[in-house]
Amino acid sequence: MDKKKHIDSIHRLVVLGAGESGVGAAILGLAKGLEVFVSDMGQIPARHKATLLERGIEFEEGGHTPGRILDADIVVKSPGIPPTAPMVAALMEKGTPVVSEIEFAGYYTDARMICITGSNGKTTTTLLTYHILRKAGLDVGLAGNVGFSLARQVAEDPHEYYVIELSSFQLENMYDFKAHVAVILNITPDHMDRYDHSMDLYTAAKFRILQNQTKDDYFIYWLGDPVITRQVREVQTEAAALPFSDHPEQGAAAWLDPQGIVHFDAPHDVWEIPRDRLSLPGLHNLYNSMAAGLSASALNISPEITASALQDFEAVEHRLEFVAEVDGVRYINDSKATNVNSTWYALESMSSPTVLILGGKDKGNDYSEILPLVKEKVKAIVCMGADNAKLLDFFGGEVAEIRDTHSLEEAVAACRELASAGDTVLLSPCCASFDLFKSYEDRGERFKEAVRGMK
Repeated sequence: MDKKKHIDSIHRLVVLGAGESGVGAAILGLAKGLEVFVSDMGQIPARHKATLLERGIEFEEGGHTPGRILDADIVVKSPGIPPTAPMVAALMEKGTPVVSEIEFAGYYTDARMICITGSNGKTTTTLLTYHILRKAGLDVGLAGNVGFSLARQVAEDPHEYYVIELSSFQLENMYDFKAHVAVILNITPDHMDRYDHSMDLYTAAKFRILQNQTKDDYFIYWLGDPVITRQVREVQTEAAALPFSDHPEQGAAAWLDPQGIVHFDAPHDVWEIPRDRLSLPGLHNLYNSMAAGLSASALNISPEITASALQDFEAVEHRLEFVAEVDGVRYINDSKATNVNSTWYALESMSSPTVLILGGKDKGNDYSEILPLVKEKVKAIVCMGADNAKLLDFFGGEVAEIRDTHSLEEAVAACRELASAGDTVLLSPCCASFDLFKSYEDRGERFKEAVRGMK
């Protein structure tokens, strides 16, 4: 990657979309002395607008000014904006580089990047890997779909390592960025409308995580995923492959044996840990733990530190916390999501039809930030609050069904009626809890009690 060539060619930066990633890119552009203009088709969330105003970054909302945008040397696009959007299409026709915030941030840092993608499990694996690196004493940042914008960290709080959760949308507009450790956990149908209902296009987007890797880099993936293993045979990469499996398998760098021992035959060490010592239960978390352990080994972190971290990692309670599966429906407690941005991250991670519980004490929320994801992923909304008028007005007509409830018991009963086997019920309220509950912890605990009482 010729970073100097990129940097020298940029004088006018335009950022499309003023979410976490867009504002971060604007801050980095400003720090590097660029002329920065931010344009958002919708209304910019209040906290992001305040950040732009504080820093004197010019912006517009509620529409685009084509002349300003088409005059850019480079455009950083929010991952939520599809490549078919008219403004993006005009930029592509003009030949203006359109990149992701991650790509743009990469121009200005030489940090080592541990990048994690997949249809499921990205957040847990990202947080677990970050936990191991911190326990090893590395100077590490957390970015992508969790943590703060990578660009903002590069500008204001730089690190030697970053653990980055990447969606297929982010990977679409990454070209020269390199992952020193690339992890693909699994690939199942998701975002099909974005990819013309083509699994091949979706898979290709995920596999962009491997581009630019060299023989000094690592590629970690699940051997049991048929989509990944098929694509591996077709994609050329110089990176050292470190696949993992839930059973002894030729070529695996991590696997589970019939006695319940997890083995690591890793780049720098060979070691093992009993499965029942892992802090995270469940088969999906076995995969997440193996991927995180292999990532740590690729960075030459000792088995002792890695094993310790795999045993003492605590899943964030009330943050995308799996509660139970009842009648084939998964119930997820995300009560800690007391603002719109937190709910955005929760919805982005959903891979099945979702019944979403919203509501509580509104803090002047602008729900437009999550509307695209609601339209894409949510089959029904259950409002749970003392006064749901704002939610009912905003989301009425945007989902197939919306219910007005005023207690947790009413809300859970409505969810049970609306959800079908294979669906997910997600408590991710967007709002503070103080209208019906003592705290978000109280709300989450009562939700878990109610769900477990359904069995």
